[in-house]
Amino acid sequence: MKWGVVVFPGSNDDRDSLYALHDVIGHDAVALWHAESDLKGVDAVVLPGGFSYGDYLRCGAIARFSPVVASVIEHANCGAPVLGICNGFQVLCEAGLLPGALVRNKDLRFICRSERLRVETADTAFSCMYNAGETIEIPVKHGEGCYTADAATLRELEDGRRVVFRYADGAANGSSADIAGIANTAGNVVGLMPHPEHAVDAAVGSTDGRRIFESAAAWLASSRVGADASARA
Repeated sequence: MKWGVVVFPGSNDDRDSLYALHDVIGHDAVALWHAESDLKGVDAVVLPGGFSYGDYLRCGAIARFSPVVASVIEHANCGAPVLGICNGFQVLCEAGLLPGALVRNKDLRFICRSERLRVETADTAFSCMYNAGETIEIPVKHGEGCYTADAATLRELEDGRRVVFRYADGAANGSSADIAGIANTAGNVVGLMPHPEHAVDAAVGSTDGRRIFESAAAWLASSRVGADASARA
């Protein structure tokens, strides 16, 4: 499959994502410049971590208006897999593809450490290669990672099984309901604060993030098989 990794001014994990996808996992992967709307025929998109536009105004608030994000929104609305990592999660919330917001950590300190996550659902494009209830370990590094939403939205996420990842040992950043990652209603758009691109190689301590990317390939393959079967019926 072919991935596109968006590059904003201030992105600092775009190259890590490209390396993880191309050099480690072996998928085709290209960079997508923020000022261009062409997605270059990619199957899936990653909005990477970093500090898009210097986090001015609000994390992800300016990036949301980039030409490439308009194309990503259209891509997502067509059912394509879209993953937002850290700052990318913030952009997805600002763009309205995911509900809620990411605000300053509860103790106002930057957190950089490995975190245990519990996989809450395997029914999304980025979790279908896991088992629900499985515990994995992926690093985090953020200052504005506290997920927040109103009570009605939190109920919708829980009732719709749209909480994808939860901090297994409690959210040090103060996230509501220990939420680490969520999905849209269709399951093709997922945002999470932890960095799976830093957990794909045993040489750096964990390969638990690899299946997040591999899940998208399996999801697409399954979707295409289903579409082909429907076309033949």
